[in-house]
This record gives sequence, C-alpha cells and structure tokens, in this order.
Amino acid sequence: MVTDDKLQALTSGDLRVTGRLVDASNATLYATSTLNTQEVVCIYKPIAGERPLWDFSDGCLAHREYAAYLVSTYLGFDLVPLTILRDGPYGFGMVQEWIEIDEGIDLAKFFATDHPRLRSMTLFDAIINNTDRKIGHLLPVNEKEVYGCDHGVTFHADDKLRTVLWQWANEPFNRDEIELLRKADTLLKGELGDLLIPLLTKLEIESTCKRVSNLLASGTFPAPNPDWPAVPWPAF
Repeated sequence: MVTDDKLQALTSGDLRVTGRLVDASNATLYATSTLNTQEVVCIYKPIAGERPLWDFSDGCLAHREYAAYLVSTYLGFDLVPLTILRDGPYGFGMVQEWIEIDEGIDLAKFFATDHPRLRSMTLFDAIINNTDRKIGHLLPVNEKEVYGCDHGVTFHADDKLRTVLWQWANEPFNRDEIELLRKADTLLKGELGDLLIPLLTKLEIESTCKRVSNLLASGTFPAPNPDWPAVPWPAF
C-alpha cells in the first residue's frame, strides 16, 4: 500500500545499496531508502548500469519502468509496486519498492491459473506492449494480491507482446475491462499522455493509444502474434 510517508522516504531518503541481484541482465541493486524513522526496502536500477538493446534504442529502461507504473496507477490496475525516478549512489535511475512474495505459492503452477489479478495483468501487458512477462516477474504477496515487476522492455511502437499469460487469448472483455479501456483511451490523450511525454517517444505514445483503440474495437484479449515469439525466453 502506497502511503505519503513511504513515497517521501523512497523519493527523498538516504538511498543505501546493500546487495545486488546477480541474475539480472542489467544492474539491479538491492537497497534501502531511509528518511527519519521510515525505511523502505527497494530495488535500485541506475541508468548507467543498463545494457544497450538494439530494439529499444530510444530512451532508457528506467523511464519505461516508471511509465509502466504511471499507467498501472492512473488506470487503477495497481499492479506495479511504488516506483519513482531519482538520483542515487550510482547515478540517476529507477527505484521501486521491494515486494516480499509468498514463498508457499508455486509460481510454476500459479502463472497458468485463472486468478483475477493475472487476468488484469494480461490486459495491462497488452496496453503497455510488454515484451518480457516471465513467470518470475509475477509477485504474489498472498492468494489475493499479486504484483508484477521488470517493465523495462515495454511500450515499443511495434507489436512485441511476449508473455506467459495467454490463458485469456481471444476471450471477450467483461464490462469492467471495457470501461477501463475507455478510461485509458481518454487519459492517454490527456493527463496521462502528458506525463508520458518525457519518458517515451511520440511514436510510442501514439502506438499505445492505438493499441487501446484496437483492443476496444476487437473486444477481446489479444492472441499470440504468429510473426513474433509469443513467450519470452527463458520463460521463468
């Protein structure tokens, strides 16, 4: 749950790196941000530690991570942990609240269930054009609450959706999902779209708007693109 104290601590606190996630392809640092008595455990990804990607040559991954958080928050998905952009000991980058998952939940089975939060994440990923929704990027806190992480390779102008969440392919949207897409259509052309301008290219924002329009027109969850690998590798 996002509180003013937590946001202030993450934004203005003393950011101290305490470890590193060695399996990550980019610099992913385990850290704490402390302000007065408030301490937030977090992940810090400095832009200086990003590896260049040939198909994401514009902007940086940190900006895309923050853009994904803004879309999640403004549209009411609440699927992305509290995320900000700030300076740190290794330069400017993305800082995101660390989520402790329920280790008793078997992710290898959980990802294929019909959990309502996974269904929401499937729609969210279709909007942001997530090209890397791995099983390990799912963060179940308990049986009801689920978050997602690692949204650096998102918002590409081309259709690059790759995900392990295909259980709703071609299934019609329900009333709430249609209303959410209508809200997205309005906000992306207004307040939310303005917030994305410093983070994404003009073409990427326009393509996001077009994806929302296409989802509304089809009325169904997308199906795998036959011209693009449907599942990221490795899947976990």
